[in-house]
Amino acid sequence: MKGPVYVALDTPDIERAKAIASKVRNHVGGIKLGLEFFCANGHAGVREIAAIGLPIFLDLKLHDIPNTVAKAVQALRPLEPAILTVHAAGGRAMMEDAKAAAPIGTKVVAVTVLTSLDGEDLTAIGIKGDPHDQVLRLTALAREAGLDGVVCSGEEVKAAKALWRDGFFVVPGVRPADGVVGDQKRVVTPRKALDHGASILVIGRPITQAEDPDLAARAIEATL
Repeated sequence: MKGPVYVALDTPDIERAKAIASKVRNHVGGIKLGLEFFCANGHAGVREIAAIGLPIFLDLKLHDIPNTVAKAVQALRPLEPAILTVHAAGGRAMMEDAKAAAPIGTKVVAVTVLTSLDGEDLTAIGIKGDPHDQVLRLTALAREAGLDGVVCSGEEVKAAKALWRDGFFVVPGVRPADGVVGDQKRVVTPRKALDHGASILVIGRPITQAEDPDLAARAIEATL
């Protein structure tokens, strides 16, 4: 792996996505493609980005009944993503079926608590306790289900790592010290996230919206 930074290409515009991926390809470890990109461009779009030569993290956050998720994962098998996400809140059986349906080389990781949510948001949807408690509860469940790891914020990754020593930890909502926070509520710097146990860092806007994406990627790489 080139490095721990996966750049999030959260755009439906495939030409823009390819242009950014081409610019940063030497200074990032992979490309994250989410719902926005996938809904606009589908399998063909993922293949076009993969042709640039970096691992693909397909961040679709699947969450449905076990049979439906398993069939969705089977439908994604030809793309052979390096990483694929499901929602831990879908439950143990759903996670087990997702992992069983995935290609052998794909890491299936569970989203715990979205980095756009805080304690008030969790209370509003009927979850007692703070995000930290919920992340640890779902991390334990993902481990029991046989997944490869979880997605959690940099605030929780240290405790999650203590709970699951050999887990694979994806940390989004990462912002350089001088970065704009945007709609994220639980953010940390790339260096701190790595120090606390992150396996990979997902960074979008600080790179993709920079005047020079490659320079921004190199500046982040230098802090690591």
